[in-house]
Amino acid sequence: MGKFESRLAELGVTLPDAPAPAANYVPFHVVGDMVYVSGQVSMRDGTLVTGKLGDDMATEDGVEAAKLCAISLLAQVKAAAGGDLDRLAQVVKLTGFVNSTPGFGDQPKVINGASDFLVEALGDTGRHTRSAVSAASLPFGAAVEIEGIFQLA
Repeated sequence: MGKFESRLAELGVTLPDAPAPAANYVPFHVVGDMVYVSGQVSMRDGTLVTGKLGDDMATEDGVEAAKLCAISLLAQVKAAAGGDLDRLAQVVKLTGFVNSTPGFGDQPKVINGASDFLVEALGDTGRHTRSAVSAASLPFGAAVEIEGIFQLA
């Protein structure tokens, strides 16, 4: 087990198998040393985390949903790196989509669930640029979806 997966284990996190795409696209694409990961929706134990922030879901629940997206992103990066997560050199950028009502304004707080987790798990390698935007709806009613750009060593 490498340093990143050891750190994840200390945090009580085991990476799942990289989720399969839900439609006609690839889960990630490697270009040189860059990995572009398709949007990962919030999943807990194989079950989709659904809800609309500002309606039937609290901000704290959205934060947890964003963390779950980050775990799936790391699973995809591990797959893209041939099973060796320690090849991850940098989390470059996240774009987070929050299923929320028109009046909900805490999208950045929700996506902090992913950002904070990545820094806690990966240290400086997890620091990244980011966007956090509202969406009127997400596929299958998912609460959060996050895509990412990563650099491999």
